[in-house]
Amino acid sequence: MADYPIIADVSAYIVRTLREKMCPEPIPSPNNIEISSPLSQDVDYIVGLYLYDVVEDVQVTTPRLLERGRAELIKPPRPYALYYMVFINGSSQMGLKAPDIQKIIGKVAQIVNDNNSVLPNQLQSWLTTQEPPIKLSQAKISLEEKVRVWQAINKPYQISLFYKAAPVYLSSGDIIETPRVVDASFGLYVTGEDQA
Repeated sequence: MADYPIIADVSAYIVRTLREKMCPEPIPSPNNIEISSPLSQDVDYIVGLYLYDVVEDVQVTTPRLLERGRAELIKPPRPYALYYMVFINGSSQMGLKAPDIQKIIGKVAQIVNDNNSVLPNQLQSWLTTQEPPIKLSQAKISLEEKVRVWQAINKPYQISLFYKAAPVYLSSGDIIETPRVVDASFGLYVTGEDQA
C-alpha cells in the first residue's frame, strides 16, 4: 500500500512528465516548470502545477482490516482524489504573448492526454501489492468553479487546465498487534460407531 508521500509523488510525476515532453519546445528549460502556487510572485518559472484540493473518495469501499504478517492487522488504505490546476505564471520574465500561452496550454493538454495514468509502484518502487492505476482526467468543473479557485488565492482568473488524479490510495500508519496464541486445546470425538 502506498505510503503518505504518494501525494507528493503524484505531483512530481506530473511535473517530471511535463519537463520531459515540453522542453526545449515550447518551454526552453525544465526549470521553467514547477510545483508552485500562483501566489509565488518572485519565482521565475513559466508553467506551474498547483494542488488545490484533496478529497476522500467515500464512494470506493474498502475492507475493514487487512492482515500484515502473522500477528498484525492494519487499517485499509483510504482512496483520495487530487485536484490540480496547471497555470501559466503571469509574473514570469519571459514576456509571453497570448498565442504563446495558448500553445503552452495546448501542449500540456496533449501531454496529459497521452500520459494519463501511472501505477503506484512506478512512484514508490518498494510497493509489493498491485494497486489500481492512478488516472489523470480533466476535472469536471464549471467556469464559475474555476473562477472560485482563482478567487480563493486572490488572483484574477486566467486560462488554466484543471485535472483530477484518482484513485490515490493512502495507507494507514495505525498497526494493530493481534494477541499471540499461547494455549490451545483439542478434543477427539468418535461418531458413527455402535456401542455394544
